[in-house]
Formats: sequence, C-alpha cells, structure tokens
Amino acid sequence: MQSTTWALGSRTPLMHGGVHEGFPLLRSRLERPWSTRSLDGRHTTVSQRIHRSATTVNKQSSRGSWKVLCTRRKTLHPSRNRVFHQRDRRVSVTSAGHEGQSQEEDDATKMASQTGSSLGSGSASVAQDAADETVAHAEDAAQQAVSTPSRWKRRWTIIALCFIAFMLCNMDRVNMSIAILPMAQQYGWDTATIGIVQSSFFWGYLLTQVLGGVWADKFGGKRVLSFGVIWWSMATALTPLAASLGLPVLLVMRACMGVGEGVAMPAMNNLLSRWVPVGERSRSLALVYSGMYSGSIMGLALSPHMVSRLQWPSVFYVFGFIGIFWFLAWEKNASSSPAVDNKISKEERDYITSQTVKQREGTKVPWKLILSKRPVWALILSHFCHNWGTFILLTWMPTYYNQVLGLDLMKSGIYSVLPWITMAIAANIGGWVADAMVQKGVSVTRVRKIMQSIGFLGPAFFLTQLSKVTSVGGAVACMMACQGLDACSQSGLYSNHQDIAPRYSGVLLGMSNTAGVLAGVLGTAATGMILKTGTWDDVWRVAIALYLVGTVIWNLFSTGEQIID
Repeated sequence: MQSTTWALGSRTPLMHGGVHEGFPLLRSRLERPWSTRSLDGRHTTVSQRIHRSATTVNKQSSRGSWKVLCTRRKTLHPSRNRVFHQRDRRVSVTSAGHEGQSQEEDDATKMASQTGSSLGSGSASVAQDAADETVAHAEDAAQQAVSTPSRWKRRWTIIALCFIAFMLCNMDRVNMSIAILPMAQQYGWDTATIGIVQSSFFWGYLLTQVLGGVWADKFGGKRVLSFGVIWWSMATALTPLAASLGLPVLLVMRACMGVGEGVAMPAMNNLLSRWVPVGERSRSLALVYSGMYSGSIMGLALSPHMVSRLQWPSVFYVFGFIGIFWFLAWEKNASSSPAVDNKISKEERDYITSQTVKQREGTKVPWKLILSKRPVWALILSHFCHNWGTFILLTWMPTYYNQVLGLDLMKSGIYSVLPWITMAIAANIGGWVADAMVQKGVSVTRVRKIMQSIGFLGPAFFLTQLSKVTSVGGAVACMMACQGLDACSQSGLYSNHQDIAPRYSGVLLGMSNTAGVLAGVLGTAATGMILKTGTWDDVWRVAIALYLVGTVIWNLFSTGEQIID
C-alpha cells in the first residue's frame, strides 16, 4: 500500500511510493512562504519557524547558565554590575517575546515535528547547532562589552594636565620679557639692570632643581607639582606689588617664583617615568615640553595687548590667577602613579606596569654611583651648553627685535611668537620620529645622539646667519629655524634621564637641569653685560661656541642604555 504525504498548506502530494521521490519537493515547500502570516505581518518559512522554536527552547534552558555567568563576572568586576543588569533585562525581554510568539505558532511546531521525521536527523541537528551558535554569539558580545577598555587612557589625562602646567609655567615666565620694556622706562633701568631682573628668576629656579627631584621621589610627583604651580602663581600675581616696593623686593619675588617653577620639571619627569611606557616616551615628553612652547606663544601674543590696554601689571595678575583653576583640576584628576590611581582600568594598569621600571619607594639615592658615571656628566654638561642659547633667546628675543630691528612693543611680541610656534610643532614631530626609529629597531643610543646633534648644530648654524641678515623677515626666519631645530633636544638629552636611570630620573633631571639653569643665570646676566660694550654678534658667538662643545661631549660620552639600576 502506497502512503501519501501532503505538502503543508497545499494539495500537492510530496511522497508517493517512497521517501526519496518526494524529498526535493519537500525542501522547496519548506523554503516557500507559509500560507499564513505571523502576528507582525511578515511571511515566515517553515525552516525559519523550526529554527525559531529551537532557539526559544535553548534560550529558556540557557537563561539559568547566563545568570550564573553574570553572577561570576559581577564578582570579578563589581563596577560593571549595571552592564550585566541591563543585559539580563534584554535577555529576559527577548525570551518572553519568543515565548509569546511560540504560543502563536504551536500548530507550526507540531507540524514541523511531524515533517522532521521525513527530513531525518540532519535537519534537527542543524536547528540545534544554529540555536547554540546564537547563544554563543550573545555570550561573546557580553564578554567583549566587559573586556573592551575605554578609548581614552588615564595616562593621557596625566600627560594633558602636565602639558597645561608647563604652558602656565612659560606664560608666567615670558610675560616679564614683554613687561620689562615699560617697567624699565617707568623705573629708569639700564640694560645691565634689565639683565639682573631677568636673571633673578633663575636664582630661585636653581635652588630647587635637585630638591624637586628628591621630593618627587619621596612624596610623589602629584604633590610636588601641585606645590610648584600654586607657589609660582602666587609669586607672579604679587610681582607688581614687589616692583612698587623697590628693586631688591622685586628681585626676591622673582627668585621666589623661580623656586616654584624649579620643581616642575623634576616632578613631571618623575610622573611620566611611572605613567608612560617606553615606546611612548619620546612623543609624550615632546608633547609635555611643547606645553612650554605653547605657553611662550600665548604669553608673548597676549602680553603686548594687555600692556597696551590694561597697563603692564595686568599680565601678572591674570596669568597668576589662572594657576588656581589648574590646581583644582589637578587635585581632582591626577595621581602620582597608576598603582595608587582609582580611576584607571586594570588592563591599562597592567600594560603600564609591564612597560615601565618598577619604582622602589623610599630607596636612598646612590649619589656616589650616579656621579661616577661618564654618561651622567655628559648629560649635565650638554644640558648647560644647550640652555645657554635657549635661555638667551627666551628672555632677550623681544629686546633684540626692539633694539636691532627697530620694532615697537606690539610687533616685538608678535614676531617673538613665531619661533615658539615652530618649536611646538617641531618638538612633537621629533618625538614621533624618535619613537618610530626605536620601534623599527634603531638603538636608543643612536636615536638620542641623532636628535640631540640636530638640536645643537641646527641652532648654531642659523645663529651664524643672523649677522648676515638685515631685514625683519630674514631675522625672524633665522629665529624660527633656530628654535625649531632646538626642539629636537626633547627627544635627545631631555629623554635621556629616563633611559640611563629610570628609578632616579627625577633626581637626575634635577642635577642636569641645575647646570642648565646655571647657564640661564650666567647667560642672561652676561648678555646684559656684553651689550653694554659689545654687540649682538658677540652674544651669538658665545652661544654658538657652547653648542659646538655640547655636540662633541654628547656624541663621545652619552648613551641610551640603562646604567643605574
């Protein structure tokens, strides 16, 4: 007796006289739309309804497993309970929707089970595998939502705040180079007195270089940098009052300002040695140091307008009070290291820890060992040679434009901005280039020597050209090239402290920067003395000679390898 099976929703027989005879037609019928519509108005194939029913059953059975998984992950990640709570709700709603829909399709499920005997065990297996795959995808998506870290890294916040601190540092420093012109007219100062006033800042700056590094290693970079910014901001705001009380009081106040700014660089170096991985070191330091150049740009651009409209004391009042707002943001968002930071993700903390040298809190500074290393002395002497020319340009550039090129106060300030713009751009480009060279396998020693040689020889060459140009455009172009190439030093000697002594980078920077500040004190004061009897060409010759000496010392004795553990 022949058996006849009818197609679902049709009068056409599928199997007549055997199973295999009707199997192709059965598949075509299963893949055709059902003769009725579901509640949402969409056509649904029989195979789709089989898959949907199987998926509903599997999700109901796996809901308990999902909750167990969520409970375990909540224990591991308490701060992410909200994510899993929302996910549980979505799973519950989805399962409930499937339950309602499966009730609507009971007849389809029954008929599908009858047809499943014709399809054989393969069709049921496919439906089961599809259901399992759906649940697996849901679990993978939840896992990815948990494990994917935020795009904004905590170390970027520290770098950004250090950038702003250094911007304020130079804003408060360079405003004197603009205000000194009307102040000299008001108080009757000559060039020698101007040189003393300009250099008085470095008296205090010199005192706290090594101390800033020691304090940062002992108390943490966050506290030391906080102290520095507040201290120098108050001294800046009190400068007009000190000037009205007399020259000695003004010199003391400028020295007090230097005390605050003197701890900034060692504290920052200490912070970045803990927060920044080795592969990001050059560009991170370049970015932070470019904050100084940005501060010079803003200070030199804003100060002439403020002096002409609000008188010279306004630059000290306004710039001084900005530091208070930075202090509030710093106290709320900064930490001395990832280990004590409560806002950093575990993934980022582990990554930074694996890429930086572990610090030994409370360890005594091995002064004898540090001073016995030739690369340390190469760093100190090179820093002195570098800063002689840098601080002359920082403090005397507006005066040069005014006296040699005949520009007024407003134009002197505007043209003084341009070299600092070049410096800010070149510092970041140099940082990326240096890191790229290291990542491509170039030794750190070679990278540091190449970048610092550019930072020495570039400025030396363009200072020689200043005596040959007479136009404003030519002089400004030489200054821009000089400062731009000087910025390569941020990927040279300024990055070398963390290379050779990462545990004592703050102390080492304090030592080398002490020599650099001493160059600023002597160079700034000597420039005023030279100009009383000599010319600007004599000033440039001294700077060029020191650049060349620094090049020789650096290439003979420096290294990029760790020499002090």
